[in-house]
Amino acid sequence: MSLRPDLAIIADLINADARVLDLGCGEGDLLAHLQENKNVNGYGLDVDADNIRICLGKGVNVIEQDLDEGLKNFEDSSFDMVVMTETLQSVRRPDHLLEEMLRIGEECIVTFPNFGHWRCRLQLVTSGRMPVARHIPHSWYDTPNIHLCTFTDFETLCHDLKLRVIQRRVVNHNHVEQPWGSVLPNLLGPVAFYRLGRQP
Repeated sequence: MSLRPDLAIIADLINADARVLDLGCGEGDLLAHLQENKNVNGYGLDVDADNIRICLGKGVNVIEQDLDEGLKNFEDSSFDMVVMTETLQSVRRPDHLLEEMLRIGEECIVTFPNFGHWRCRLQLVTSGRMPVARHIPHSWYDTPNIHLCTFTDFETLCHDLKLRVIQRRVVNHNHVEQPWGSVLPNLLGPVAFYRLGRQP
């Protein structure tokens, strides 16, 4: 099975035999790949009935659960890695969810679009309208995104929550890392992958 480029990056960051929870797992492609190629013991959470049916058809363990209701049904340190792909900006309390992810997981991986990207800034300045870009493709009235942020916003939140940024990978629209990604990430990077841990 061929993985989407963003999921392939995440799969590379996960160790073999890990216990993985995928929040907003969609059709379960990441977990199916990890089960087949890395002997991962994984679970997915999703609210879409069609996604859940597809996951089950792939042999992926999936639980119907709304992330806005929290993760109280999981015990501390239940997982080695908790993953949330392109979902952080669509939950009501991203700060609470990040804390919960690192309560139940040793580490977590979070990806989200950067509202501080130069194209977004340029659209706001030149048109005075909410930006629409490849990495933020919805209009203001039909977007699932309720908490758009920049990489700087996110890193400030991690600092305030005492979460450790282990790794940051900034990629372009095709999920390919570019040299400029580490130079001016908040201005030039459309999407980032953050690997987080608890403070020692």
